[in-house]
Amino acid sequence: MIQKITSFFIVAAFLVACSKNALTGKSQLTLLPEAELQTMATGEYQTFLSTNKVVGVSNNRDAEMVNRVGQRIVKAVQTYYADKGMSDKLTGFKWETNLVEDKAVNAWCMPGGKIVVYTGILPVTQNEAALAAVMGHEVSHALLQHGNQRMSQGLLQQLGGVALSVAVADKPAETQNLFLTAYGVGSNVAVMLPFSRKHELEADRYGLIWTAMAGYNPQEAIGLWERMEKLSNGQKPPEFLSTHPSEGRRIEQLQKYMPEALSYYKPTGK
Repeated sequence: MIQKITSFFIVAAFLVACSKNALTGKSQLTLLPEAELQTMATGEYQTFLSTNKVVGVSNNRDAEMVNRVGQRIVKAVQTYYADKGMSDKLTGFKWETNLVEDKAVNAWCMPGGKIVVYTGILPVTQNEAALAAVMGHEVSHALLQHGNQRMSQGLLQQLGGVALSVAVADKPAETQNLFLTAYGVGSNVAVMLPFSRKHELEADRYGLIWTAMAGYNPQEAIGLWERMEKLSNGQKPPEFLSTHPSEGRRIEQLQKYMPEALSYYKPTGK
């Protein structure tokens, strides 16, 4: 009987929490208010930066590049949302971009636009356009609320679907760990949660659009994923592939998305 009651409330929570994403128009499970996640992200982001070596923008070409790409991706997103009459959906986004010195091949974006790029991914991106593809992809995960969906599922499975405020108060360590793993923060592959294939394809599609609107050739994403997959040739996959699983069909899907992305592409030089 208890099990049936629990199942009933889980199903009820699922139905109540289903909402439509502004970008896709599709229903998704988001138990957590985005505003609460953004507040949590602000604190976790500052904690991360304070415990890692941030590469300053002044007199560092890599940091300057990451900052420049971040600004152009953000401008592309804001322009797209404005053109679609959805600027209100970006309320609460206070964009930040930082490069941290870490050999991990990784990058991520927390709710509210808190972006981190690891120096370890730069030898793989190799150029600014490929870096834009990575950052556009990560920003898409945040805009599409993929982390919210993964954390919502985690709350249902691990903490019984309680409210975020209750989870933070009652089980702060578990909630923090759930948050960090949901957004791919850190370098410990063993505790990272992979995005689903559906989430990856959605992030790929919109990431290409942001890349193109920012003035970068979206076709550089093809070479990026080819290089990324070579890194895992018979070895432990890099951190980025651990949270962003790839397969042979990914390149095929990127090619299918490319005409749409190229329709937004207007080269702007560097």
